[in-house]
Amino acid sequence: MDGKNFRQLRVWQLGMQLAEDVYRLANGFPKHETYGLRSQIERAAVSIPANIAEGHAIGSTKDFARYLGIAQGSLAELETHLMLAQRMQYGNP
Repeated sequence: MDGKNFRQLRVWQLGMQLAEDVYRLANGFPKHETYGLRSQIERAAVSIPANIAEGHAIGSTKDFARYLGIAQGSLAELETHLMLAQRMQYGNP
């Protein structure tokens, strides 16, 4: 792509920070949500920087754009899960 390592991409760095914040938040969820909403939230959060990294590593602009779209979809999924967690009064989203 542009010669940068994915770790240098600001969007990847922000995605990693978001994933870290989400994991910390999810630690406060009720025990019965370990394999439910908590798991879904954590998977959606980590999917964002993972797809950015994977798309960048492939090398083509077209593929990178496709993976950015997938990351954007994961972000919308995460937002939906966090809205539900807020409605359920889990943690403090």
